[in-house]
Amino acid sequence: MRKQKSIRFMIFLSLFVLAAIAAYRSIQNLSALLPADSYKDEGVHTFSPYQVLPIQVKNTSTSRRGRRINRTKTIYKIYYKATDGSGYQWSDETPAKTIGQKAVDAKATVRRRVLRIPANRTYITVEPGLTPESYTAGQKKKNLQILGISTAYILLYLPICLFLYIRRRKQRHASSA
Repeated sequence: MRKQKSIRFMIFLSLFVLAAIAAYRSIQNLSALLPADSYKDEGVHTFSPYQVLPIQVKNTSTSRRGRRINRTKTIYKIYYKATDGSGYQWSDETPAKTIGQKAVDAKATVRRRVLRIPANRTYITVEPGLTPESYTAGQKKKNLQILGISTAYILLYLPICLFLYIRRRKQRHASSA
């Protein structure tokens, strides 16, 4: 019975930490989100794949031992360039090099909307059906949902922990008296 309580406690504590991290990241994303008028719509462009390359990224494995032994892991990215000669580029992750190479060999084109950010002299590509307004609204909605769910879990977890702690203390004092 005691082992089950310990496992339950660790699960709820892990979820609490995950909720706190998710809330923090969503606040970061919300504060970094530019308003819709910061983007200049450059229209929908067709992108063609031209290469697949391995990229080393930080290992975010769930196992502490796995992260310690292998600090980085290899992922594969398919690189695309605009077919109209505008110079726009885009990349996408692929689970395996063979899958990416098949896309390159098939010359499978992808349509993406380009949103230029004049203040940063950069651009992003989004799904073709999105506008600057719908993109920012979607990002805001997603991050607010994550923040809401995380905050709700945190606000439910803390009073329950406090209640259980007080109840345990009362039981100890009652049994020792």
